[in-house]
Amino acid sequence: MEQQINQAIWMANTEQDTIALAELLAAWVKPGVILALDGDLGAGKTRFSQAFAKAIGVKGIVNSPTFTIIKEYEGERLPFYHMDVYRLSQDEADELGLDDYFFGDGVTIVEWASLIKELLPAERLELYIEHLGDEARRIQVTGIGEGYASWCRAVNEMGAGR
Repeated sequence: MEQQINQAIWMANTEQDTIALAELLAAWVKPGVILALDGDLGAGKTRFSQAFAKAIGVKGIVNSPTFTIIKEYEGERLPFYHMDVYRLSQDEADELGLDDYFFGDGVTIVEWASLIKELLPAERLELYIEHLGDEARRIQVTGIGEGYASWCRAVNEMGAGR
């Protein structure tokens, strides 16, 4: 059976607009949710992740796990797993036991997710963040699987592309 795929575009003219999308998506999470982030260096993947973590109740500082690969945080609502796979080979990523995170009790954000696309769950929410200059960002949200496709429809209804 073919996967349900839907897309939405979220135009963020300010950092607060990016935070608003992170908060919106965070309101819908449940255990096993996967957000796969991509975009150029400096596009805002980590800033999005920080806003998302705060929205699910993670206390303290959330920073890029560039050198540690995976950071685990306790949120008020559920655990948060933050990954940065930029420096990993496919083989190294395969050895990390990522399925324990992907299918665990928390929500996972993977920065540079396209580098390990073959290891990601079939159903996920992909976000591509494009830096347009200053604080402006264009965020393409792609829902793969019926649950995530419905998120895209809701993002569109709530004013994506505003």
